[in-house]
Amino acid sequence: MPPSIATEPIMRRLPATVFLVALILDSLPATAAPPITGTWRNPAGSVEVAMAPCGARLCGTVVWANDRAKDDAANGGTDRLVGTQLFRGLETDGPGHWSGEVFVPDLGRTVAGTLELVDAGTLEVAGCVVPGLLCQNQTWTRVVGRR
Repeated sequence: MPPSIATEPIMRRLPATVFLVALILDSLPATAAPPITGTWRNPAGSVEVAMAPCGARLCGTVVWANDRAKDDAANGGTDRLVGTQLFRGLETDGPGHWSGEVFVPDLGRTVAGTLELVDAGTLEVAGCVVPGLLCQNQTWTRVVGRR
């Protein structure tokens, strides 16, 4: 009588099991959020930030700003806006959601913040001076193409 699957050594069954799991996972629809990396524009269209890995976390650095944004930042104590990290030390805490710090250049202050990827072209940014209090939300859009 041939050995049953229950008595067959586990090492002989493992490759087939791994193959079946991989086949099933490959056939499932992708549910991962679109990547947050890339360039994003604030609602006023006055600042663009490049989101990229920085070490094990994610950061967003100003790559373009109009003159008014540069002046507002200078009035808040940030002399050179382009090149400044606005989003710092972001860690994912769920699909399409990151938490870390947001630097507000016109206030010269860093606050607790979150970013939520709504879809491939929309990013909700929130920053709170006091967590849960004195918060501001903005909807940023992905920059497609070049200036």
